[in-house]
Amino acid sequence: MADDEPMEEAPAAEVEVQEMSVLDALKDVLKRALIHGGLKRGLREVAKALDSRTAKLCCLAKDCDNAEYSRLVRALCDEGGVNLIMVDEGRQLGEWAGLCKIDADGEATKVVRCSAACVTEFGEDTHALSVLLNYLKSQAPEES
Repeated sequence: MADDEPMEEAPAAEVEVQEMSVLDALKDVLKRALIHGGLKRGLREVAKALDSRTAKLCCLAKDCDNAEYSRLVRALCDEGGVNLIMVDEGRQLGEWAGLCKIDADGEATKVVRCSAACVTEFGEDTHALSVLLNYLKSQAPEES
């Protein structure tokens, strides 16, 4: 009788092991929300989504030059219990929110600055979404 040893599998399962940073995860989540029509950009759209309690996640640029704007978004997030993520630059948030042109090389050009954006519909469940949600869960204050 011949040896029926199991064949060793190639390490294909370790392809997805690389760790994704929170900002990379946020970038992917925002792009998928944009594709699925669940991304609101700008103060008017963000305020309406936060006020109607449809927002699931909100982003605010740290370099927002209007203090009232920042206070309003923060207050609406606190009132609705929506997680708020601070992004370093408004131009970066604008690029991630799709407020730019993409040239032939795949680089973003003519990026429009965006101070606030929120996600009302994540679209599909991805690895990036789970990384982002785990980060938000770890940042949430412990309630006793």
